[in-house]
Amino acid sequence: MIIREATIKDIPEVMQVVKAVVPLMIASGNLQWDNAYPNEAVFEKDISFHQLWVAEIDGSIAGIAAITTDQELEYAQVGWDINETAIVTHRLAVNPQFQGKGVAVALLQQAEKNAIARQIPILRIDTNTKNEATQKLFPKLGYIFAGEVGLSFRPGLRFYCYEKRLSFK
Repeated sequence: MIIREATIKDIPEVMQVVKAVVPLMIASGNLQWDNAYPNEAVFEKDISFHQLWVAEIDGSIAGIAAITTDQELEYAQVGWDINETAIVTHRLAVNPQFQGKGVAVALLQQAEKNAIARQIPILRIDTNTKNEATQKLFPKLGYIFAGEVGLSFRPGLRFYCYEKRLSFK
């Protein structure tokens, strides 16, 4: 598996991952994504800011993650100081063909590498309350549950917030 920064040329395949994942999310009751979000413009912006990463297996994009410092204002509701710089993973998805192969773990490890390289000791992530897979995964990787929020750009949905703190020696 290769983890690398995404390029504009990756957009069609990134959108194929989204198109494969959305129906499965909706079928499980997780309405976090739909036909409108995330879209090409969102990923193009991620790429322009050098914050979209892909996991490649055998030349195919197996997963994606936006590794950013973008924090939602609502994160303050769980007691987080959103003025503290944090590495925040958004838009984490794994192509169903590659699920169970450690793709999400590898992308979250990339977020941690980015945090270490930038000397940012805080990692944060949120997930829809209906996403049971991530709720099991995040604690296994050392993330601590911080609370639940609603996000203004996804009305009617609830999200669990998780944080991991690193110590630099």
